Amino acid sequence: MKSNPPESTVRIIGGQHRGRKLPFAEMPGLRPTGDRIRETLFNWLQPVIQGARCLDLFAGSGALGIEAASRGAGKVVLVDSAGSVVRQLGKNKTLLELEQLSVVRADALQFLEQEPTPFDVVFLDPPFDSNLLQPLCKRLTMGWLADDARIYLEEDVSRDFPNLPDGWEFLQEKIAGQVRYGLACAPLPG
Repeated sequence: MKSNPPESTVRIIGGQHRGRKLPFAEMPGLRPTGDRIRETLFNWLQPVIQGARCLDLFAGSGALGIEAASRGAGKVVLVDSAGSVVRQLGKNKTLLELEQLSVVRADALQFLEQEPTPFDVVFLDPPFDSNLLQPLCKRLTMGWLADDARIYLEEDVSRDFPNLPDGWEFLQEKIAGQVRYGLACAPLPG
């Protein structure tokens, strides 16, 4: 008798949907941000998350964007390039009845080539071997960030974060296991 492989799930740790477990599509390199890191991140974001416009450019399991929606974000855009990931994110959106959430199938860099819409919070959690943090940060400066936007960055612990664009500064930075993560602020020039 064959047993089914265990379903991959991610747990929402706070807000309206606290404790809910959501399935996610398994893909090579997809690693949901762990509970401990998310708890720390959303403690950092607590003063700004209510009503915030959030962009998750590597949505994957949806852990960061759905967590933001559960905690009261006003608009959340989940972007991922994999069809199976996007389909599962759409199912989870429907399951949780998250009207403020939209799911977009697109490459992150290509998504940022369109006419910009400013966001208050941006989650940058690309595959560790992609070397995309630097070019993504640069593109975000082209109209994608609201004044005093917060940008979450996640990287392999063995690598340093890229140089931030002019005017950006790290507010917080930590290491957990194999993950280096931090929260930057990007005030508008002027």
